[in-house]
Amino acid sequence: MQNFDFTLNNLNNFFPENFSEEQKAKAKTFFLKELSLLCHKFYRGKIATIPKAGIYGFNWFNVWYTPGVSKISTTIRDNNDTSFDLSNRGNLVAVVSDSTRVLGDGDCTPPGGLGVMEGKGLLMKYLGGVDAVALCINSINAKGEHDPDKIIEFVKMLEPSFGAVNLEDISQPNCFKVLDTLREECNIPVWHDDAQGTGSVTLAGLINALRVVGKDMKNVKIVFFGAGASNTTIARLILKAGVDPYKVIMFDTKSALHRNRKDIEVDKAFYRKWEICQTTNPSCIEDIETAVTDADVLIALSKPGPDVIKRTWIQKMAKKSIVFACANPVPEIYPYAAKEAGAYIVATGRGDFPNQVNNSMGFPGILKGALMVRARKITDEMAITAAYSMANFAMKKGLNPDYIMPTMEETELFAQEAADVGTQAIKQGVARIQLSHQEIYDTTLRDIKEARSILDLLMKENFIKKPDIAFIEEAVKKAIESVT
Repeated sequence: MQNFDFTLNNLNNFFPENFSEEQKAKAKTFFLKELSLLCHKFYRGKIATIPKAGIYGFNWFNVWYTPGVSKISTTIRDNNDTSFDLSNRGNLVAVVSDSTRVLGDGDCTPPGGLGVMEGKGLLMKYLGGVDAVALCINSINAKGEHDPDKIIEFVKMLEPSFGAVNLEDISQPNCFKVLDTLREECNIPVWHDDAQGTGSVTLAGLINALRVVGKDMKNVKIVFFGAGASNTTIARLILKAGVDPYKVIMFDTKSALHRNRKDIEVDKAFYRKWEICQTTNPSCIEDIETAVTDADVLIALSKPGPDVIKRTWIQKMAKKSIVFACANPVPEIYPYAAKEAGAYIVATGRGDFPNQVNNSMGFPGILKGALMVRARKITDEMAITAAYSMANFAMKKGLNPDYIMPTMEETELFAQEAADVGTQAIKQGVARIQLSHQEIYDTTLRDIKEARSILDLLMKENFIKKPDIAFIEEAVKKAIESVT
């Protein structure tokens, strides 16, 4: 027990050697949840606010606050865009959620999403050098319904304080209306990470998976399992990137999507799903067994597994099949099981398995790039640019079936992504300022390194204290008990 590695690099070392692959997979999930609970209690969350301006004596408060700050107020009054230079607005993201679709846990009540939203802030700072504030809100109206208009109004009200908004964990169909309305009506980027972010990183993984197996995107047959905000946006971006819509079939909880799904057509709130019904699955196939036969790719973002995707489905797929099982916290099928069934490449949303297709690889760099050029929105083209940025970065490292995506440890990825996205924003005319690709890259890399240096210093000086080794011991003990 005394040799536990605080980096948690190999969780399998924590468990008995005679554990089966299934036992190890279940134990790892249980362990991470228990350790997370203990550590969140220890730290009381993950994010705090610290000043970034110096206090060189108490008279400096007359500069940072009244009377000196009056000059800042009147300068911004006369030109609102100066708020990006004279405050932290230009590097500040609001992470907004009503907590109605938190990971695989569903509606967790408004404060239930705080752990996830603070987590987004932690990732933004560490991976992208971006500051963030977690804002979980109550979207229930007088009728007792979750009202998308309340979220829309809230975001519009906070717009003057932030450089961008990251929408998170909002259930469908509300998420569609919220995003599409705010993208057009706000003058800062409003980004739904569960949708556009997941779409971008999934497209990146698909690009490289197809490179590994030697298949052309224009010719592959793809089955999507799950038709929520994530998978519908993934499909939209993948189709925009060149996949043939006639070779695409998507399934929701009832059946496959196709032009005869009148239940979707009449429900105007699900207009994004209806778009897919109209453009894909021309043969109106409804059976999953038929759909997966000879399919090259299966992309699942449905509900936590591990037996949601059946081994028999994968056995029917084409040679060198690709399976993305990206439900959290437990994938629809564990990677070992998918490979035993014949999958050549398997990806999940988790970092403790190879090929993590998780939006943590996307949003820090994408948002940083948009902030750097003060973009007014994040377009689909910017999300696709980010996908190719991620894919090409990994390709330079050398692809193989267990490495189709960059990892969070590859710091330069986020600077490259920010530069590519910022450049695309300038090209599309949605940027307020013009910067060179190199300027965006260098500034982003500097900000990331600065954020990490600050964190390292706080840890070194014990302002951030290391959790007790007993936390890991207790979590391991409970995890072993849970599967034996």
